[in-house]
Amino acid sequence: MSVVNSAPGPSEEHLEEALESGDEQVMGKAQIIFRRFLRNKTAVAGLVIFLLLCLFSTAGVFLQQWDKTTIDPLNIGTGPSATHWFGTSQGGRDLFAQMVEGIRTSIVIGLVVGIGSALFAAIYGCTMAYFGGRLERIMLFILEALIMVPSILIVAIVTSGGGGLQSSLPGWILLTIVILIFGWMGAARLIRSLGKSLMSRDFVKAAQFMGVHPFKIVWRHLVPNIGSLLVLDITRGVTAAILAEIAFSFIGIGIKDPDISLGVLIGQASSQVSSYPWMFWYPLLAMFFLTGSLSMLNDGLRDAFDPSSTSVGKAKKK
Repeated sequence: MSVVNSAPGPSEEHLEEALESGDEQVMGKAQIIFRRFLRNKTAVAGLVIFLLLCLFSTAGVFLQQWDKTTIDPLNIGTGPSATHWFGTSQGGRDLFAQMVEGIRTSIVIGLVVGIGSALFAAIYGCTMAYFGGRLERIMLFILEALIMVPSILIVAIVTSGGGGLQSSLPGWILLTIVILIFGWMGAARLIRSLGKSLMSRDFVKAAQFMGVHPFKIVWRHLVPNIGSLLVLDITRGVTAAILAEIAFSFIGIGIKDPDISLGVLIGQASSQVSSYPWMFWYPLLAMFFLTGSLSMLNDGLRDAFDPSSTSVGKAKKK
């Protein structure tokens, strides 16, 4: 009679002792997502580039030798030098100082619009999904009506001409408000469909049975359960807002002088690429690095939130 030897598995007492001694660690969902993100070298590189651009737009003020509005009569339309690191414009203004201001303006617009539109879309979409009925039909009608409005026409009306809002608010604030108003509708429709599926979950029905206020259910139960989608919507929204600002300013209906942004700098130098190439290529490279880093960051976050993705590799076995 033969006896087959098999390696015994870990007993329950052994597992309890390991947990108490700290030999075995239980990782939370946030820690798992963070580690998966760090394994994605492309996403980490995108995050580093974006943080460096943010640092440049804030700390660059202390490095610049010239103000963005100061004219150097001895260096008008000159290339990069020790005096003017990025060269000067055809009016004699330092391009380095303008780049610091322009990148900061574009990043601020992107962050405000990206975060604000994602949060408003989450609340609006979850409210439609929770209440349903007549309220959902009214909110959906408002949503569809806003989608049909040509945003480029509203931007042109608000930012062009004199008097009114333009005289009381800077151009970049007006542009931020308009982009924010028209930047949340697509995400709200998607969140509404996801919220409909969450309404059938037990934890939502239990909260309703206990008499929890509807807005608390929306904020504490529905919104957190679409957190991964919101994070991706924020990164996509930041990129879309920056590109919208550059496009509007490039065609002359966005931010205007004396306010400075990447779109303003690219638009001013687009017709003089052969004469002043540094005025065009420095802002254009900054735009590529800014939007490219956000795209790499968004791809890394999407893979980190997706448990079935293998693009970030597999955990090492000990």
